[in-house]
Amino acid sequence: MTQLQTGDRAPEFTVDTAEGPLSLRDLLDQSDKGVIVYFYPKAMTPGCTTEACDFRDANLSDAGYSVIGISPDPVEALERFTQAESLTFPLGSDPDHEVMEAYGAWGEKKNYGRVVVGVIRSTFVIDKDGTIVDALYNVKATGHVARVTKNIIG
Repeated sequence: MTQLQTGDRAPEFTVDTAEGPLSLRDLLDQSDKGVIVYFYPKAMTPGCTTEACDFRDANLSDAGYSVIGISPDPVEALERFTQAESLTFPLGSDPDHEVMEAYGAWGEKKNYGRVVVGVIRSTFVIDKDGTIVDALYNVKATGHVARVTKNIIG
């Protein structure tokens, strides 16, 4: 698995959302400063709910950033998750892991002491020109949104 680094060009992607297909280019065009892309394992689970609600509550759109969360879940599950948690940003479906693999967010990880293959919880801050300004791998569901927010807003 190749991990992306600060200064790398963010891989372009298009994912299905409850509102239809959405691309990185669309998100960049809708933002003033850039895009935050985060990858998470499964909608409606405790850690993923905490993370999504932290992104919701951070009001990053007020700071000029678009946000998208991407998981392997089907669009129907993402729509239920969005409604249940009143999320204010889109969730994308990547059932074949193509986007996750391009970002280095799919691969081997430890889960309760065992090595498994799956989503590596990761967050990327991408500036307006599509350059990665922060690549965070193996983040904890709790607390990392505050660190991301502090890094980009101050």
